[in-house]
Amino acid sequence: MLLFHRKSYVHFDDPLTLIPRALTRLYSLWVSWTYPFASKGRKLSIHYTCELHRHMAHRIQLGNSVEIAKDVWFHVEAPLQGKGSPAIIIDDNCLIARRTQISAKNYVHLERNVILSPSVLIVDSSHAYSDTERPIRDQGVTEGGRIQIGEGCWIGHGAAIVGTRGELVLGRNCVVAANSVVTRSFPAFSVISGNPARLVKQFDPVKGSWIMGSVTAAAHRTEQDSVPRQASTS
Repeated sequence: MLLFHRKSYVHFDDPLTLIPRALTRLYSLWVSWTYPFASKGRKLSIHYTCELHRHMAHRIQLGNSVEIAKDVWFHVEAPLQGKGSPAIIIDDNCLIARRTQISAKNYVHLERNVILSPSVLIVDSSHAYSDTERPIRDQGVTEGGRIQIGEGCWIGHGAAIVGTRGELVLGRNCVVAANSVVTRSFPAFSVISGNPARLVKQFDPVKGSWIMGSVTAAAHRTEQDSVPRQASTS
């Protein structure tokens, strides 16, 4: 017979996990002290496997309590020498999960409290390929666009945010489903899914509930339904 007694347990991880944690802590301090970021906040956590090049740091702006996980890659296309406006801006309390890639030529901005799940891709330009006589690798990149991800958004696993022309803006508290490909803007409080991504549902602040599809479209349908129909004439 087995007897189970109520006890207070203290949770201990495998002691070997303390080694990568210590390395991440030391790397975070080293990067914060020595990399010439456009600006940087406090309490940064940057995993030691993150690919972040010193010569690009002046085009990157990091807020407070930003957490950057394992194997994240930051890239700024053709970084300016000396002073230049930030191409990547990551505001306070953002979480960037492992294997995420952010590549900016012009402007990628993550507002406060954005969560990027693992393996997310965010890119504001693409490889040029119009010259069929030259290898694509020798043609550089396109002019590109600008990307802004609003406060509190959650980007699902494997999603791609591709804004290679014009402005791509996700409003506040948008949810992007896993493996979606977002190539255009969406309003605040939207649930987005698919390839290419489409609006699945949106929160209606007037009704205080979620509406399938667009709130604007739903309101238009309601207006049409409220218009009296004329009797047909024979």
